[in-house]
Amino acid sequence: MHGHRLEWSDVRIFLAIARAGTLGGAARVIGQTQPTMGRRLRALEDAVGQSLFHRTSDGLVLTDEGSAALVHAERMEEEVLGLSRALAGHGNTLTGSLRVTSSDWFGMHVLTPVFASFLRQHPEVSVELVTDSRQYSLARREADLAFRITPFEEPDVIQRKLLHMQYALYGHRDLVVPHAGDGQGAALIGMDTAFGSLPDVTWAGRMLPRARIAYRSNNRGVQARMCAEGGGFAVLPCALGDATPDLRRIDLGEAPPGRDVWFGIHRDLRRLARLRALVDLTVALLGDQ
Repeated sequence: MHGHRLEWSDVRIFLAIARAGTLGGAARVIGQTQPTMGRRLRALEDAVGQSLFHRTSDGLVLTDEGSAALVHAERMEEEVLGLSRALAGHGNTLTGSLRVTSSDWFGMHVLTPVFASFLRQHPEVSVELVTDSRQYSLARREADLAFRITPFEEPDVIQRKLLHMQYALYGHRDLVVPHAGDGQGAALIGMDTAFGSLPDVTWAGRMLPRARIAYRSNNRGVQARMCAEGGGFAVLPCALGDATPDLRRIDLGEAPPGRDVWFGIHRDLRRLARLRALVDLTVALLGDQ
């Protein structure tokens, strides 16, 4: 190490660059400037006497030495995060912040009213809701509480099915209802091709096989807005479709399949008072009986 004592901040820089693949991307994660990240990386490589990354036109790629170091760096990160979770888990007062992640429409139409009630009861707590298609890691403290439509596979996650979300076919109130088993002449608004195997997509194809796909989006809120603009029919979660003006449910004699919604927290945070309070209220207001 040439007399240089390795600090956690060095490891954090290394991990951010390895994951982002660019200095700019790592700088956004760490909250520093790109030139600063470059200087920190050069200083780290000088200190260890090894090149940790290949510089390419597309970004930074781990060298063999960097790949070997990555394994140990991730172990260090897990220990640091474990310490952070353990310390946070002993907080017993209803103050501080909570970070929650969910899909966009679920966060807007289902969770936000619950969180508003929670904040009225506990004004010293702040809640940050991150709506994103990517799954945030509970182990890395990217979120304290996560909601998903599939069970969690991460280790050390305490999870529970919250509710069964019903879906329905929706259209603008002035659109002519398509005929079940046909759909000739009808326009459909659906998920993009990456989500073509979802149960509601399969259902729409079976019930309206001759309908044309007029618009696709991986964002349910976007689908609902296009549907409200008269752009076609869409299978939507009822919590979203019922809340969107000018939409009505379309009955084809068979309802689309619904989805289960799960929530999870890391085991180390199960004693965190403000998190327990938020989970308890969410279950009380939304949970299936």
